[in-house]
Amino acid sequence: MTNMAAVIHEKGSPDVFSWEPWPVADPEKGEVRIRHNAIGVNYVDTYHRRGIPHPWAVPELPLVLGFEGAGVIEAVGDGVSELKVGDRVAYAYPPHGSYSEARCYPADRCIRLPDGIEDLQAAGMMLKGLTAQYLIRRTYAVQPGDTVLVHAASGGMGLILCQWCNAIGATVVGTVSTAAKAELAKEHGCHYPVIRSQQSFVDVVKDVTKGVGVPVVYESIGKDTFMDSLDCLRPLGIMASYGHASGEPPDVNVVDLGRRGSLFVTRPAIMHYIAEREHMIAGAKDLFDAVLNQGVTINVNHTWPLREVAAAHAAIEGAKTTGSVVLLP
Repeated sequence: MTNMAAVIHEKGSPDVFSWEPWPVADPEKGEVRIRHNAIGVNYVDTYHRRGIPHPWAVPELPLVLGFEGAGVIEAVGDGVSELKVGDRVAYAYPPHGSYSEARCYPADRCIRLPDGIEDLQAAGMMLKGLTAQYLIRRTYAVQPGDTVLVHAASGGMGLILCQWCNAIGATVVGTVSTAAKAELAKEHGCHYPVIRSQQSFVDVVKDVTKGVGVPVVYESIGKDTFMDSLDCLRPLGIMASYGHASGEPPDVNVVDLGRRGSLFVTRPAIMHYIAEREHMIAGAKDLFDAVLNQGVTINVNHTWPLREVAAAHAAIEGAKTTGSVVLLP
């Protein structure tokens, strides 16, 4: 059947994308075929496009990137009983292939969308929202009265983290790169936005916590902020280093962690937290409840036609975006 996709034949800059036909077959056993209505773009996609090492394996070239999307099931393979043609679903898990008009995908990785969650919204929230869910519920269980540090607070992940932590009853310190992004973060639950080039986030954390430090840092910047983030932790605090937009963080000296207060450092990855279907479904249920009932909004602030995915990648890498980025087939 006719299907167009953004294909890459080599790793490199955003201009490696090529808009061309890409085969999509009938779904095999355990699969469904999804006609996409919206496709999520995440910073990690740029790692895969550039060839930067990452825990998720990337198939051989040529390939179609992307592992987040939302749409309608148009065909069902043998052995699939929980889903049917016409169901609205979303997903945020490998295998790659979402940068396409349609694709086949494992049925047990699909999440049925509830009424009230639109496809555009779903494509902008599944990976980020499920990541936020495990970060604040399982990596470190945020409690009312906690103070937390969120890096890149105006990005898609940051806005969800700020809102959700605020809804729980935590105080949020967040870092951003511009005054406009500081205002956006503040509007979404960040009590103390810090422009990194103008102010020390370590000083702000120490001031807000009266020198105690925070129990958790949600660290997504990496090289430029990693060591200062450790300085923000209280004894027994945990660094959840889930991204490295500025480059890979320095090596961790475990003896130094002891000197700093028996600190914990983890590199959480969503594929481990939602590897079991029951964990994925429970996380999605919690996320949907936060969006539908707890005031957590999903900010899809940028959309591009799928064929213009190169522009979307360039904007993300150039720190020109806030909130979520979605492609429209």
